[in-house]
Amino acid sequence: MTIDLYYLPPSPPSRAVILLAKALGIHLNLKVIDVSKGEQLSPEFIKINPQHTLPTIDDNGFILTESRAIMGYLVDKYAKNDSLYPKDPKQKGIVDERLYFDLTRLYYNIFNAYIFVTFGMSKVVDEDKVKQIERAFEMLNIYLGTSEFVAGENLTIADFSIVISVDLAEIFGFDITAYDNVVSWYERCKEALEKYEYEQVNAPAQLLGEWFQANLEAV
Repeated sequence: MTIDLYYLPPSPPSRAVILLAKALGIHLNLKVIDVSKGEQLSPEFIKINPQHTLPTIDDNGFILTESRAIMGYLVDKYAKNDSLYPKDPKQKGIVDERLYFDLTRLYYNIFNAYIFVTFGMSKVVDEDKVKQIERAFEMLNIYLGTSEFVAGENLTIADFSIVISVDLAEIFGFDITAYDNVVSWYERCKEALEKYEYEQVNAPAQLLGEWFQANLEAV
């Protein structure tokens, strides 16, 4: 099967979807949306996605946005089994909880703390926002104190999403070494995902770090 993916290569949510697609053996027809040129606001793209957000998929006319929803859909429709997104209500509930934690706590706070410098809207990082990242990592560290992966003993789409967020935090210079369980899981998760070309998929993220450092005020 082939699915159109509207994306931006450095975009963390886009990379999570690409990584999962490789794990599921799904071929993506990659369509870059250049936000620096405002292509996400073009009438053509607004017709596809009124929220003008990335990533967006078009699966034979079925449009879906929000990376975490996309990943759940892809597993439900195309995976050979439900190991990455369990159908059992309790197991699925934990995966969903971790995905929402990423969306509203972890990824959100990382994005909120560093994005303004990354795109040249500020020269300094708000330390109060960094404290929110620290709190999110403390929570993640607790979750990982009782399981091998973020939603249990097996890899799930929650790991695909959260590993991208943790990597992004490191790219921006956030020190994760104070969170032992996170560090151990991070290495374990990257090793598990390497067969899906984790390093290659994640390589464009380095651009965000370069932009961040270029705009950061020297102290």
